[in-house]
Amino acid sequence: MSDYESFSDLNRLIHEPGRLAIVAVLNAVDQADFLFLLNQTGLTRGNLSSHTAKLETAGYITIEKAFVEKVPRTVYRLTAAGRDALGRYRTHMGRVLDTFNG
Repeated sequence: MSDYESFSDLNRLIHEPGRLAIVAVLNAVDQADFLFLLNQTGLTRGNLSSHTAKLETAGYITIEKAFVEKVPRTVYRLTAAGRDALGRYRTHMGRVLDTFNG
């Protein structure tokens, strides 16, 4: 496998830095609300919303919106498919990086 093929096979949805930050944070916790995820990733509100929508469409995260004492609350969770995709991404990225150490 050439270096180019290694990079071209990466999961582009997760490889984007903002989305990688989101799935990494969600992998470390059971769930996260919007403000926690906003603070942990350093993304803007708009970017966070855009990236989480793409991850939800892919089936990597779930988004639950509710009102708690009349205050909107959005909670995010990494799905089993999301954990699996992140695990495959980490393995693949490790192999890609190892090609530069050999």
